[in-house]
Amino acid sequence: MEPVAIRQRIEAREEQWLHPAATRSRDARRPRPEPPCSVRTEFQRDRDRIIHSKAFRRLKHKTQVFIAPEGDHFRTRLTHTLEVTQIARTIGRALGLNEDLIEAIGLGHDLGHTPFGHTGERALAAVFPGFRHNEQSLRVVDRIERDGRGLNLTDPVRDGILRHSKPVTSIAGEAAGRPQTPEAQVVKISDGIAYINHDLDDAIRAGMVRAEEVPRDALEVLGYTHGERIDRLVRDVIETSAPLLDRYLPGEQVIQFSEPVRQAADALRDFLFERVYDPLNRVEATRKAEHLVQILFEYYVEHPHEVPQEFARALADDGVERVAADYVASMTDRYALSRFELIYVPRFWSVLG
Repeated sequence: MEPVAIRQRIEAREEQWLHPAATRSRDARRPRPEPPCSVRTEFQRDRDRIIHSKAFRRLKHKTQVFIAPEGDHFRTRLTHTLEVTQIARTIGRALGLNEDLIEAIGLGHDLGHTPFGHTGERALAAVFPGFRHNEQSLRVVDRIERDGRGLNLTDPVRDGILRHSKPVTSIAGEAAGRPQTPEAQVVKISDGIAYINHDLDDAIRAGMVRAEEVPRDALEVLGYTHGERIDRLVRDVIETSAPLLDRYLPGEQVIQFSEPVRQAADALRDFLFERVYDPLNRVEATRKAEHLVQILFEYYVEHPHEVPQEFARALADDGVERVAADYVASMTDRYALSRFELIYVPRFWSVLG
């Protein structure tokens, strides 16, 4: 079979198999037009570009919730990304949506996250107002990767990356800026399904909460084990969203929980804020991480010539603060620590010299 026929066959299969409301790869457009690939659809190309990016590789050394945990089984930003993507693909397949688009958005949604998780994000936003990790993720794929040329991802993937974040009040994300495709809505709700479950799992492992302290009303609806809760949430999204998807109009919110399940999920999320997230924000390690991020930002604002060229090339267009934020946000936890030590911690042999 000729290579070009492979892509055309996949595109034809999308027309036959996907739900009428699903996003077709044949219609996808990029900010800069490119010749099509002979064997992959546009969304498959986006997925591959994200997986092979440097920002994606750095996720394995970025905090999810627990900073420098003792043990090998706590989630990182990379494992969170993989769990979100797996959940989203399950939902997407059941609803007849485009799994390649879902996978690309899922794998790329947190590329702009700072070191030390949301702790680093808050710290950077305090000295660089307006910083948000979802906007930074889009900046990474648009302006930073590939030596400043960006990955030139399709518009549906870029939209899903930008609009994946949720409001503080609910894991469903109705008011956070609605994604323009049902596939992006699937990733958005899957992000919530993933983190309320794996963060609870990690909190129990860390000894911050005991299983018997988790609100019983929420567990009676969602389930008493990690697997039961994910299964319940995924099934509920599929059952609730399927009839809405059949009446879909572009831009409408159609990927939803049923009301009882949404309330239970929000109760679990509220419990995590009360017993895990807020207490972690007050511990000494968190304050140190926040301070470290801000010190690094201020240092590179004052010393822009020390910023690597892949970030510094934007100085003329975007200014020193934007470039310093880009560089600090890109750092892994351990790299941020090593930069801080190199800059501020005197070396024994330097003193002797």
